[in-house]
Amino acid sequence: MPKKIPMRQCVGCREMKPKRELIRVVKSPEGQVSLDFRGKLPGRGAYVCPDPACLAKARKSKALERAFSAPLPPEVWEALEQQMKEVPPDVQ
Repeated sequence: MPKKIPMRQCVGCREMKPKRELIRVVKSPEGQVSLDFRGKLPGRGAYVCPDPACLAKARKSKALERAFSAPLPPEVWEALEQQMKEVPPDVQ
């Protein structure tokens, strides 16, 4: 019997994809929001495709604000976009 692959929904494009193909955006218990490329950080998580366009869609639709039940300041969005650009796709 094949092993079950966990699926998660991207908050940007709303597509279901294998968990390993997505990047986790995590809000730590202290309220810090960051990208979690390994999927191991503690806190509330939401998933986004490794594509800046999906992050832009999530920003426009306020999907991360809904997922975290809190508004995200513009500095956080800029930091997330910068982190996504800096990390090569094979790190996931």
